[in-house]
Amino acid sequence: MEKNRALLDVIAPMNVKIKKDSLILGENNAQCFGVISYPQSAKYGWLSEITNIPGTVASISFETVNSGEFLEHLNKNISVYASEARDAKNELERLRAEQAEKSGKQLLKRIDIGGEQVGLVSTAIMSVAGDSETLGKISRRQKSAASLIKCKERLLSFRQLDAFSQISPTSGKNKNISSMIDRIMPLSSVVCGFPHSHGGYTDDDGYYLGMDGAGGLVILDTWKRSGDRTNSNMVVLGINGTGKSTAVKHIILNEFMLGKRIIIIDPEREYKDMCKACGGDWINAAGGKGKINPLQIKVSSKDTQDDDSYEDNEDDTEEEKLSELAIHLKNLEVFFSLYISSLSDTKLAIIKRSLIELYKKFNIDWDTDNSKLRAEDYPIMEDLYNYILSEAERMKDEGDDQFKEYEDIARLFEDVAKGGDSFLWNGHTTLKSDAQFVVLDTKDLQDSSERIKGTEYYLLSTWMWAEMSRDRTEKVVGVFDEAYLLIDKRVPQTLAFLRNASKRCRKYEGSMIIISHSVVDFLDESVKMYGQALLDLPTYKFIFGCDGENLKQTKQLYNLNDSEEELLLSKNRGHALFFAGSKRMHLNFKIPEYEKEYMGNAGGR
Repeated sequence: MEKNRALLDVIAPMNVKIKKDSLILGENNAQCFGVISYPQSAKYGWLSEITNIPGTVASISFETVNSGEFLEHLNKNISVYASEARDAKNELERLRAEQAEKSGKQLLKRIDIGGEQVGLVSTAIMSVAGDSETLGKISRRQKSAASLIKCKERLLSFRQLDAFSQISPTSGKNKNISSMIDRIMPLSSVVCGFPHSHGGYTDDDGYYLGMDGAGGLVILDTWKRSGDRTNSNMVVLGINGTGKSTAVKHIILNEFMLGKRIIIIDPEREYKDMCKACGGDWINAAGGKGKINPLQIKVSSKDTQDDDSYEDNEDDTEEEKLSELAIHLKNLEVFFSLYISSLSDTKLAIIKRSLIELYKKFNIDWDTDNSKLRAEDYPIMEDLYNYILSEAERMKDEGDDQFKEYEDIARLFEDVAKGGDSFLWNGHTTLKSDAQFVVLDTKDLQDSSERIKGTEYYLLSTWMWAEMSRDRTEKVVGVFDEAYLLIDKRVPQTLAFLRNASKRCRKYEGSMIIISHSVVDFLDESVKMYGQALLDLPTYKFIFGCDGENLKQTKQLYNLNDSEEELLLSKNRGHALFFAGSKRMHLNFKIPEYEKEYMGNAGGR
């Protein structure tokens, strides 16, 4: 409705205030210009460089004139250019005159021999914005675009109302303006300008994503590999209320309809209705049936093929050489560091040593084929607690002072083994789903501490990655909503895990969607080496409205120009800056009504 009101203000404003060099139209500020010079040789779509600028309205008229009179005038100009070329004082003047003479002769030939129609072209352009500062930026961008295509604009001082009258669809050509900006041009040059031309963005096997700033369709195949489109990962950024959830639901619904498997970590219960509408498996992963035993070793696909798509790949290759138990122990270090913030390196070493010994008691070692084990074959947190406690008692009896460290660890583990947190992590894994659409819901942890939420989020992320990497023939889209929950300045390894997964998932036909309301958290110095990679590496980026420090750092990170900054600052719902590799465009998510029926009543409507 806001956009419609703004349009009405331009077409039929409630009030008009006239100034020397500008107008106030209802709630909008406006400024009118006229094009007084055109390029001698025009390329296809040249005028669209101006008219397709957001916040720009244009009026273009063409009236035929007598060709004979024009030819006579053109002959005189050609003679003048020839004389200027002969008398030029320097090389630059000579080249310009010779080029003008050449262009004139070509036009003469087109009109006299080819029968080209000529006429008076009149182009009036109006910049429109909600405030004077934005208006100034649009006007400057418009002038710059005109200069690049060899056009020259003139601010129509003291003629703003006349210019508005000519631009308005309710009036028509204004004599006062026409006398200032009418210029003779061949019809083909005007048609070649085609001011409303736009190519959109089209992949042969893609789905409808939205519309670009000029109204062209954007058809996207996120699995296409060409040029700088090296992966299927996405990052979605923007403050609340700008349309992130709607856009993501639109994307994953289309991916689902094209046969991709969808797995979502959902901290806000935004995808429950959609999951059920798609016949998926909604799982309460906050103490419900979706329990994960942290001590169960995850089985993943083995792939020793090097991926040379990214420079920073050494740690990935090394990890693939490790046994499943070794990898699992690394992940457990992160898990325990997240859960117990006070863990020292000494205590972590004791926990790791205790785990190795505990696994031995369950007949699990470095060479065990974990694919043959059941969930019930693994120890649980209570087993680890009891083992550490028994070791403390043994050491105390033997006079070993290290028993105090073991007792401290046992006290720290008591809550997770048989206390208030045991409902989450003490027990065998029950989380299992082969559904095509899976939602891991953690809404019931909303009132828990950030520590608990972050730890569970990390654990679910490792489960999701195991699912994404288990079968290279299955295309899987993993959605990490509210990804900031994985950011812990004390434990940067959480983001390191996610970064490594994002780098490797293309080898497993995977796609990761990272969603967050802020870039600031990812670019904090303590986690920047991992966080920035998560924002940089995805081929597809959707940047919705933002302001303040988020806008500042987004601008710096992605090297935004003024118009892109204005787009984000406007915070228009459903509008985003879209990256597909190096290609950038204004994207308007216009969602079909039938899709909205699947989206439910939670966020993203």
